[in-house]
Amino acid sequence: MSEQNTDAGNADPVFQIQRLYLKDLSLEQPNSPQILGEAISPEVEINLAVSAEPVVEGIFEVCVTATVTAKSADRTVFLIEAKQAGIFEVRNIPGEQMQIILGVACPTMVYPYLRAIVSDVCTRAGFPPVLLTEVNFQAMFEAQQQQMASGQIN
Repeated sequence: MSEQNTDAGNADPVFQIQRLYLKDLSLEQPNSPQILGEAISPEVEINLAVSAEPVVEGIFEVCVTATVTAKSADRTVFLIEAKQAGIFEVRNIPGEQMQIILGVACPTMVYPYLRAIVSDVCTRAGFPPVLLTEVNFQAMFEAQQQQMASGQIN
């Protein structure tokens, strides 16, 4: 019976978090300390990206990257780039479901840690925290799939 469980078709699906970690973090304040003494209301721009890479067979690294840029007039108040990652074991999952797990389920688990890091870094930099909003990774994944499909057709 154990021989049957080793066959890819008969093996039970596996989905587990192995580790969550901060992969990269950068803070720039090019106009400090002068800008810290000014009363400003900066415009904040947030960009998110998701990536998934195989590490070894059945093990994947999924990263969610946030780039947060705060500007006041033509000056950068601060720039934060943070990359939160997770190592996930994903085995015996059909290809289409595998893409959804890596593009939706894993980023959904990693993202709360990224939110906390961005908020903390803002506070430690001397600014009010930037609270990243909740993200619908399912909608983000579907939009990426549509872009890829339309890019392949054109």
